[in-house]
Amino acid sequence: MDNITTIQLSKETKDKISSFGVKGESYDEILKRIYSLAVKEQLRDFLMSSEGFISIDEAIEKHNKKWQK
Repeated sequence: MDNITTIQLSKETKDKISSFGVKGESYDEILKRIYSLAVKEQLRDFLMSSEGFISIDEAIEKHNKKWQK
């Protein structure tokens, strides 16, 4: 088993975390599952982001301006 550590949480936070669990699931298991979902969500947001990208039409227009005959 991994090293075990203790973290302090408010009762409100503990209750919120436990609401994601199923019967018999430990807080460690709940948090690992939540973390895995968060990583997948971040990856999806990154892959679907349009930040820093231009449309195909814009790319064609830039190309045509740069490489005019």
